[in-house]
Amino acid sequence: MSALVVDCPTGLAGDMLLSAFLDLGVPESVVHEPMQSLGLGNAYLFKVEQSDSGGLRGIRLTVSNQEQNPPHRRWVDLRKLISEASLSSSLKANVLNVFRTLAEAEAIVHGCSPDQVHFHEIGAIDSLVDVIGVCAAVESLSPGKIYCNAPAVGHGLVKTAHGVLPVPVPAVLELAKRHQVPIRTGEDLPAVELTTPTGIALMAVLANQFHRPSTMEVEGIGVGLGHRLLDRPNLLRLIRIHEASKVEAGWQELVIQEAWIDDATAEELASLAEQLRRAGALDVVHGAVLMKKQRPGTAVIALTTPQQAAALRHVWWRHSPTIGLREREQGRWVLPRRSGTSSTPWGLVRAKQTRRPDGTFTLKWEQDELQRLSSESGLTVVELRERLFLESHSFVPEEDWRC
Repeated sequence: MSALVVDCPTGLAGDMLLSAFLDLGVPESVVHEPMQSLGLGNAYLFKVEQSDSGGLRGIRLTVSNQEQNPPHRRWVDLRKLISEASLSSSLKANVLNVFRTLAEAEAIVHGCSPDQVHFHEIGAIDSLVDVIGVCAAVESLSPGKIYCNAPAVGHGLVKTAHGVLPVPVPAVLELAKRHQVPIRTGEDLPAVELTTPTGIALMAVLANQFHRPSTMEVEGIGVGLGHRLLDRPNLLRLIRIHEASKVEAGWQELVIQEAWIDDATAEELASLAEQLRRAGALDVVHGAVLMKKQRPGTAVIALTTPQQAAALRHVWWRHSPTIGLREREQGRWVLPRRSGTSSTPWGLVRAKQTRRPDGTFTLKWEQDELQRLSSESGLTVVELRERLFLESHSFVPEEDWRC
């Protein structure tokens, strides 16, 4: 399972996040298509360029406004625009959540209703591109989890549409408080605004945890560059990692059906077992029992799921002489496993791979496959199994893990 780590040593900004996604390989069309659905395809110019900051390469994004009279959009206007657009439900939900998060924070800071918040810079076209583009990029990559370390916010003063404000600006501070986002500030950081309201709102909505994973198996790196010249590289790194799923046994509900039979031949019992398996039995076993009047009989036991229990009952009545069927609900713990093919010196062999709680894998070859190899190679099944266990094998899964 892939996860994303947002490493933001010089802060969080929407354009840096989006640049990092593009550098990681997300196509530009992923950004443009939802903007066109909003009727804003011609409202901006999109410039993506390879550049560097402090000697380190990355992608820098510049979005230019092409609107003749750019409006100061209110949250109520944006909500209507986004809600009526033909976007996927998940993308629409994330975009609305980001803007709602921004509106609620700005409303508290300015003492007004969220619907009446004028977004100013946030409602400008470049911020719309940033929010919609980042949300669309996340949907495109579909990571299992997003980590974000504590963003640097800087210190000092900054000029905004609301005048000169202290850093972190009030909206950033409110967002950090409301969403429990840890932030970094201090004299060791540049005396500028490093994290914007848009950047921290995106992570407040999209990130699952605000810390780095303890270990990282790196699959890819995207670097987004900021526009401001600092005394250090001004960048954000987006790291795609492989994160092994937690190995747990799964609980499976089962139904056990059982009948003792003393008036059927061995051939009839074999046919019954085959019919039960075809109807959905997970397994069928036989066992000798001593029945009433000291007659020897056979206990036939079928293991199935609750969903297939009714189908198996019809098999019992049709293909066996029994007039009574015991049935009880039970369950079992099963480890994750999957089917596939294993490469061997004798060709491909179907096998099952199991994942153990300690993270190791075991491989078991199908018995009918071993019998096929035995007839083709002249080796016995025992010899084949011993030789297969002594060698390492590649395994190509044909299904996802199941319990």
